[in-house]
Amino acid sequence: MPGEPFPQFPPSPLFPRERSDPAPGAVLLPGWLTLAEQRELVAACREWARPPAGLRTVRLPTGGEMSVRTVCLGWHWYPYGYARTVVDGGGEPVKAFPPLLGRLALRAVADAYGPGPGRADLRPGIAGATAYEPDVALVNHYAEGARMGLHRDRDERVDAPVVSLSLGDSCVFRLGNTETRTRPWTDLELHSGDLLVFGGPSRFAYHGVVRTHFGSAEPELGLSGRLNITVRQSGMA
Repeated sequence: MPGEPFPQFPPSPLFPRERSDPAPGAVLLPGWLTLAEQRELVAACREWARPPAGLRTVRLPTGGEMSVRTVCLGWHWYPYGYARTVVDGGGEPVKAFPPLLGRLALRAVADAYGPGPGRADLRPGIAGATAYEPDVALVNHYAEGARMGLHRDRDERVDAPVVSLSLGDSCVFRLGNTETRTRPWTDLELHSGDLLVFGGPSRFAYHGVVRTHFGSAEPELGLSGRLNITVRQSGMA
């Protein structure tokens, strides 16, 4: 809420965090990325953020600006569509979708919906999970005080799952319902290295970041703020 203080550090968990299913079709796998994989992604994000078609501030149709800064890969996202060039900027061609993210996204969907205790029947019920072909990624950087309002990822032409990777500062992620921005919702604390996948009944749920714990990142990452990488299948040729 406006005026709410931002804690510098989140509370430390007393017990190891386990896999959870916060909503039908939504899967949280804590610590999914190793520290080495996190370092590799942070270094890659720095390269992707360079111009041309680098990190930018997105202006909304209402005239406001998002508090996060974004770089797009594979397809350029703008409110509310996709293009092959930075149509709301300098017109540069968008950077290619990296094979690294493709491999991670395929592994993520398999780990989230593949066979396991209590999960054997999930994959057939998740649209797009059996033929997942990721081709677009958005990298969002959350500096101190940045948030993301509740929204739905609905600019894609298919309902394949969304893969979300967290790097750096932890945050409070709000996973809502598919009808409104109001309750019911579930607040999740996401830490660096966590994987969140949402598909099936949760694919078009409202979601956002209500708080970032600035300064909580692992020092070895050399990262100020939070990076969130979301990988999607656009359904476009």
